[in-house]
Amino acid sequence: MNKQSKLLQALSHPPKYMVSLFLGLIALASLFLGNAYASTIEAETYTGLASALSYLASNPFAYLFLTLAIGYPIGRITIGGISLGATAGTLVTGILIALASSALYGITYDIPGLVEDIFLMLFMYALGMRVGPQFFSGLARGGIDFIVIGLIVVVSNFLIVFFGVKLLDLGPGYAAGIISGSYTVTAVMGVAQSAVNSGAFHLPDGMTTDMVSANMAAGYAISYVLSSIFIILLVKYLPSMFGKDPVVEAQRAEQDYSGGEDGGALPGTAGASILGFTDKQIRSYLVEHKELAGKSVNQLFKINPHAAIVRVVRGDEVIEARDNPTLQLGDIVGVLGNYGLLLNGEDKVGQEVSEPRARMIDIEVADVHVGNSEFAGKTLEALGQEIGFGIHLKSMFRAGVAIPHLPKTIVEKGDVLRLAGPAWCIAQAAKSLKAVPIIESTYTEVSFMSIALFIGFLIGHASVEISGIPFALGASAGCMLMGILVSWLRTRNPEFGGPTSEGARAFLNDIGLSMFVAVLAAGVGPKIISSFQGTVVIWIAILGMLGALVPPFLAWIYGYYFRKMNPVVLAGACAGGRNSTPALNGIQDISRSGIAAVAYPVPYALTSAAVLILGYIAMVFS
Repeated sequence: MNKQSKLLQALSHPPKYMVSLFLGLIALASLFLGNAYASTIEAETYTGLASALSYLASNPFAYLFLTLAIGYPIGRITIGGISLGATAGTLVTGILIALASSALYGITYDIPGLVEDIFLMLFMYALGMRVGPQFFSGLARGGIDFIVIGLIVVVSNFLIVFFGVKLLDLGPGYAAGIISGSYTVTAVMGVAQSAVNSGAFHLPDGMTTDMVSANMAAGYAISYVLSSIFIILLVKYLPSMFGKDPVVEAQRAEQDYSGGEDGGALPGTAGASILGFTDKQIRSYLVEHKELAGKSVNQLFKINPHAAIVRVVRGDEVIEARDNPTLQLGDIVGVLGNYGLLLNGEDKVGQEVSEPRARMIDIEVADVHVGNSEFAGKTLEALGQEIGFGIHLKSMFRAGVAIPHLPKTIVEKGDVLRLAGPAWCIAQAAKSLKAVPIIESTYTEVSFMSIALFIGFLIGHASVEISGIPFALGASAGCMLMGILVSWLRTRNPEFGGPTSEGARAFLNDIGLSMFVAVLAAGVGPKIISSFQGTVVIWIAILGMLGALVPPFLAWIYGYYFRKMNPVVLAGACAGGRNSTPALNGIQDISRSGIAAVAYPVPYALTSAAVLILGYIAMVFS
């Protein structure tokens, strides 16, 4: 058997090889780090694997990036058509490293919470930037359904966990802990603890505050780990489980939420400046007809506005059409127009010739905002005859939605026109519209992003206390809303910053979520061992899984069968109702689209507040 066959055979048994990969990489890291860095450890001397794990604990930077380096390939391993994905792979890897460190050597990882907060806020801002242009149309189309889905998820989670704990007689504290863990909202632990400290919850005889807190911690740790992993898989594969192709459904949703007109990428989003396919061409002709001689380029455009002479070659001289030259017999002209129209060029101009200097003209795409009321109320046909020299209208947007761009379509102030043509032709048209052509660039706008994140933090950090329960949107949600607002403004006003580089946005998205999950795993991993006490852990695991997975499945049934919602959008709503950003990332990955996020913010915001109330109630009446 050759090496390639052996490799294929090995990859066909991923469970065993996933463990081998993990252990092998840890062993390799231990060998290297144990020898290279053992001298830097002052508190205790370790060797081998212990030395590696101790080094990672002392240097969170190394732990974080090693977790990502191992977690990403693990997430790509497919078993029976199912894969964890990068997020769940990173979470599992981080937990295993932290768990092994704690269980074997008593080593724990103390990573400042600021690291987790920063990366989470960066991710949420990037997510908002991606979904912002379609958010408000999504809210208008499915706002009530999104609210109902959120209520289904949060109420059914409470009922399953609260009465499950009562039925199993698990004791005070477990219900709040399992709700907190199964919902992956750590703040529930805070309000539940406040109920205990304030006296709203009356301690039964023989119980102490520490014992209740320990029960909460046990319920939280076990259910958090299990629900964090399996909710990603559930939401990610819900459309496929019901026989729907997530990629196809995402494409349908994108067209639906864009207004039904395929206008390409919305203004202010990635891809807005891609030329794509067009029947416009530039062909070169020898001026042979006498009736053309003595006429200027602009005069000829007025006669035939469907074709424009964009360059004139006269001997060794190359003349740009912006100078409005007058044609002479023997000139070679580059004519921009529809392919079908240019086929008749020899009849109207002269013989077609191969002259690269007349044809080799860069074509770019730019969004132009109609800011001149002089053109409001005119048709596109009339607008084209006045300022359409050398340009092609690819798309037209109104209030962030693509609309049909037909000859009789009326132009309104505030519309965004996507124009293609030579740079100077676009600039000329934009000047007439009193606008600046916006072209996508790689400018990352760190200052602008920082201001948005600052405001988002202030909005999310503002807290209102009702009956002793603090309510706040949360810094991460505030940053997401700012991302939505910024991209929404850019969609309607491309001069407000222009399109954001998708490469920069995608990097913030991926590194933000992955780092957040890695830090989270470092804190949760060691707590699992302390929670394993008899059969209680089994019941916690069962209730945590039921509380995490059944509610979004019930919401899916409502949206899929009763409301006939798009499966990918519905999956995004279920992820929002479950407060699981990694689950949203999972459905986005498998659908190759960000459209699922249009349904995420409404149920997310609703349940973020509702679960705190229900967690407080669960503690008081436990």
